[in-house]
Amino acid sequence: MHSETLSRLLEINRRFYAEHAGDFAATRRRIQPGVRRVLQMLPAGGRWLDLGCGSGALAGEWIRAGRTGEYHGLDFSPGLLQEARSMLEMELLPPGLKVHFTLVDLADPDWLRAAGLGEKYDGLLAFAFLHHIPSTSARLALLRQARGLIPGGAWFALSVWQFQHSPRLMARVQPWESVGVDARYLDEGDTLLDWRQPGSKDGQTGLRYVHLFTRAELAALADQTGFTLLEEFESDGQGGRLGLYQIWRAV
Repeated sequence: MHSETLSRLLEINRRFYAEHAGDFAATRRRIQPGVRRVLQMLPAGGRWLDLGCGSGALAGEWIRAGRTGEYHGLDFSPGLLQEARSMLEMELLPPGLKVHFTLVDLADPDWLRAAGLGEKYDGLLAFAFLHHIPSTSARLALLRQARGLIPGGAWFALSVWQFQHSPRLMARVQPWESVGVDARYLDEGDTLLDWRQPGSKDGQTGLRYVHLFTRAELAALADQTGFTLLEEFESDGQGGRLGLYQIWRAV
């Protein structure tokens, strides 16, 4: 991908979450059914790293489930992490559980050093996050770095949007010309979606870059970054097909 195009796509999402973090967080107070299903498959303890933790809905569920060990959330949005930390102040942590958040831009090639990560984790999480990272090369670099944080045999649970199954979301696809991006430099599946605050009567209120993954793309990413697919399922939204969930095992 052209470097200027890559920078522009990242800036679109940075601007969105800078301007709409609070309103967006208000629509994400509860975890998705697919995330809940994955949590039922995970061990109750261990050290887990959440890539793109957002406003802390998953962390809250982690706490209320009485888990032990450590939950560490990473996100690039100060506004979303402020929401997450506010949530944490209102929760009573069960004995034996540590929960903390770190502000770091996972699209930065130097994110590992910036986050100060050293010790290994027992597993990785990345729900509704990877589709916000533009370009195959950037996704490969991120996943290879993440793979180095867990031992062989560990799980990586992730989800990506499958918004082609939602007429409501497909109606929100916007032309790239509206943000000055030349579509010739984009990858197949790169999409510009508008976001509308619930109850808003003004129509479009924000724009986000999202990549629509195929299963073949995800399989290639797993294979090239040291993972193998263990399980997958669809969940969420009307019809239960808005999210594609996969569990990868580190090889």
